[in-house]
Amino acid sequence: MTDDLCVSLLIVDDHPVVRDGLRGMFESAPGFTVLGEASNGVEAVAKAGELDPDVILMDLRMPGGGGVDAIRELARDGARARVLVLTTYDTDTDTLPAIEAGATGYLLKDAPRDELFTAVRAAAQGRTVLSPAVATRLVSAVRAPRSPGEEPLSAREREVLALVARGASNREIARDLFISEATVKTHLTHLYAKLGVNDRAAAVARAYDRGILG
Repeated sequence: MTDDLCVSLLIVDDHPVVRDGLRGMFESAPGFTVLGEASNGVEAVAKAGELDPDVILMDLRMPGGGGVDAIRELARDGARARVLVLTTYDTDTDTLPAIEAGATGYLLKDAPRDELFTAVRAAAQGRTVLSPAVATRLVSAVRAPRSPGEEPLSAREREVLALVARGASNREIARDLFISEATVKTHLTHLYAKLGVNDRAAAVARAYDRGILG
């Protein structure tokens, strides 16, 4: 942080009303400065590079570039900002990939105002903050025994896999999903590991066998 009293923020959400609400809430509270806003993950990565905020409040599901991919890109870029996910979704397919990608914390949008302020300050200091519902899901996921090749795919991994099944190249997948080719390769690596395979053809075959692809 630039000093001990003020936390600078970048707000990322595809809904203007949500961005306006969050900006107004933080700007009316002492100790926070809103540097800017972004409407999707791609824009968030660019704005983070320009503005260098302490904390990025990141939604997950956004047209034109989701939050999880943005978190991965920020981590690869070595961004200083801590990412605090703020979303309405607490399913395993949203929570786990976001945390794995490098999010410092994960809160739901129904979090009380004071809880959100506390979480942002904690995130700025590098401390992990999780809503109770998310913490419970993470503990359950870590403790749940899994057989090799039975770990569930994330929503984005399923999208990549569906395009692979149609014969799309990495470049075509990147174009269709508005992500980089490097991100496509990362998704493929993860889904290969989850499916217990080593290549595209085997991944598609295993996915049909498991009913992931219909």
